[in-house]
Amino acid sequence: MVEIKTDTALETMREAGRIVANALAAVRAAAAVGLRLRELDEAARAVLTTAGARSPFLGYRPSFAPVPFPAVICASVNDAVAHGIPDGYRLRDGDLVSIDCGAELDGWTGDAAISFTVGTPRPADLELIAATQRALDAGIAAATVGHRIGDISHAISTVARKADCGMPADFGGHGIGRRMHEDPHLPNHGRPGRGFPLRHGLTLAVEPMLMAGGRNDYRTDRDGWTLRTIDGSRAAHIEHTIAITEDGPRILTLP
Repeated sequence: MVEIKTDTALETMREAGRIVANALAAVRAAAAVGLRLRELDEAARAVLTTAGARSPFLGYRPSFAPVPFPAVICASVNDAVAHGIPDGYRLRDGDLVSIDCGAELDGWTGDAAISFTVGTPRPADLELIAATQRALDAGIAAATVGHRIGDISHAISTVARKADCGMPADFGGHGIGRRMHEDPHLPNHGRPGRGFPLRHGLTLAVEPMLMAGGRNDYRTDRDGWTLRTIDGSRAAHIEHTIAITEDGPRILTLP
């Protein structure tokens, strides 16, 4: 069931989204060669705690997961596409890092992700991140009243194909609001003019995940969570929570 949010709910989601943005900024500022991934999680936890927000990630257990998620961020490095568990891994010079974070405030949720490099970047990684950002921007631009979910999917996949990148076939964006994952599902592959109609008050997490090797298949680590590229190529993941409005798409997870 798809819930259309009131304008009052959108304002609360905007505050939750602001907390997410601040947590991601804190993680990005803390990231440095030699820092452990669990220390990045601690930086995000501090922001959520100070803001009085709850993490929708911590303890989350979807049907595919063997154990509840143990952290407030997903930290995915290099060939990890998404859902990486922040552990004792120390960041290395040239690592490509994707961080996903959520926050729940007063019963409403925000969800966003960033990708960045640590230390000396590889030019190919910078282009991969830029392509992922272009895919996100294109998807958001298509999120207008009168369009359909497939128009967002098609915009994202068009950019990914042009960049010769793959995207994990079974994962994409989603509705969001009272819970982190709500209907409708938002695939990163799709045909224009298909799917749920976009209306004022519909809220979506738009999240392209691009894999530099060009394949759409992936593998899952033994932890049951971390998704990795099949060929060892790098991946990037960037996400915003947005609201469909009569005035155009509104990004709710900005600072």
